[in-house]
Amino acid sequence: MAGNHGPTDTWIRCFHPLPGARIRVVCFPHAGGSASYYHPVSRALSDPAEVLVLQYPGRQDRRTEPCIEDLDELADAITTALCGRLDVPTLLLGHSMGAALAFEVARRLEAAGTAPSALMVSGRRPPGQLVPESVHTSTEAQLIAHVRKLNGTDADVLADPDIRSMVLPAIRSDYKAAETYRYRPGPALTCPVVALTGDNDPQVSVAEAARWEEYTTGEFSLEVFEGGHFFFMTAPDKPLALLAERIAAQT
Repeated sequence: MAGNHGPTDTWIRCFHPLPGARIRVVCFPHAGGSASYYHPVSRALSDPAEVLVLQYPGRQDRRTEPCIEDLDELADAITTALCGRLDVPTLLLGHSMGAALAFEVARRLEAAGTAPSALMVSGRRPPGQLVPESVHTSTEAQLIAHVRKLNGTDADVLADPDIRSMVLPAIRSDYKAAETYRYRPGPALTCPVVALTGDNDPQVSVAEAARWEEYTTGEFSLEVFEGGHFFFMTAPDKPLALLAERIAAQT
């Protein structure tokens, strides 16, 4: 069971603790995302897995903390926070920016001799195939338009000036972390990698998602679902069924 781990609890949320869990899933939110986004995922997978969800600084209960605008710095902090939580097989699941972050954490864990049991990356091009983007330098109106285009944030939330003033700084900071990230070549992962993508995602094509295979010497599979960038939100049943299947295979 995930118990009291002191400062690491700043980073980790466990909505459905599972004493004696045989496997854990660690979820990495997208740019501007918070831990609560994964509450439905945690509920759906809470047996036999214990689901841990990361909470980045600058949002929700960490909104008074400064955002971290460097993806490698985020990966270092998260790797440290996960130490002590790796006593059972651990699967990493990241969406969009969270996919790049989960990949970098997987690299760090493997280098430390504590490889994850699998890495699942969703809605993201491979780390060495990034297209130069500068959403983080855009105006507030342009940033809002971009987020709305992806359908990742409730339009009513962005229409409320008070809520908008709370969420936009985290969104902008996360985009800066994602867009300034540069992959540093190194050994391929050895753990299995599963790439998930929507068939109508404006951020990544199916062909681009397939190139994640180049980043592991382990098993690779590509899963394509109906939907856009946030297919997990619009049609969650099939991706959740796949996750449950992967978890069952490792327990």
